[in-house]
Amino acid sequence: MTITTQSLISIGHRGAKGHGPENTLLGIERALALGTTHIEIDVFLVDGELVVFHDDRLERTTNGTGYLWDQSFTDLRSLDAGSGEKIPTLAEVGTLINWRAGLNIELKGPGTAAPVAAFIDDLLNSGWPLHSILVSSFDHRQLVELKRLNSQIRIGALTASLPVDNARFAETLGAFSVHPSLEFIDWAFVTDAHARGLKVYVYTVDHPEDIARMHALGVDGVFSNFPDRVTNQYPPTGRSILWE
Repeated sequence: MTITTQSLISIGHRGAKGHGPENTLLGIERALALGTTHIEIDVFLVDGELVVFHDDRLERTTNGTGYLWDQSFTDLRSLDAGSGEKIPTLAEVGTLINWRAGLNIELKGPGTAAPVAAFIDDLLNSGWPLHSILVSSFDHRQLVELKRLNSQIRIGALTASLPVDNARFAETLGAFSVHPSLEFIDWAFVTDAHARGLKVYVYTVDHPEDIARMHALGVDGVFSNFPDRVTNQYPPTGRSILWE
């Protein structure tokens, strides 16, 4: 195995989950204050609105109960998502980031591809660089639909397994990147993905020894609840909000 000397892209996981309530404007603002150049958030379509939230249910991160999609948008906005924060909309996140970081939108629920594609069109029309936006999902059907709607949008294929054919599935999808779990990543997978022209972004990498291991494997970036740990350990050579 060859030890690399490249810097890792540090991707703030759900904003900066280790420093503020996840998937909230406060958490994202803290990620930006740490100098994080890339931010990942999760999106559901609920009551006709794109809301930034991770779980199917409300209990873990809010003072609400029940399934997210059973609520009205008004009721969701009345909940405390941590430190007095509201569940934000995707539009509010876009306004807050405002080109200060690259954005990874993870599609979490059914029916998200079309409204997210329309949202990205609005971002691009307002001047966002195309390659500052990346859309990912475990639901690969949603990724196919998104590419059908706008073939220029870069997609990242999430996986929580180590496929027999390594990263071939992501290449078949026309993905820009593949996003494996820290639990299922090895040198053979990284080598295969790079041979297919895919970037490799690994989730969720918080411990310094795991950050070092990902660097040694030659991955391109890591999702971290503590993005500052990544940049402190492997300072970037420059600042870019593009996915590259």
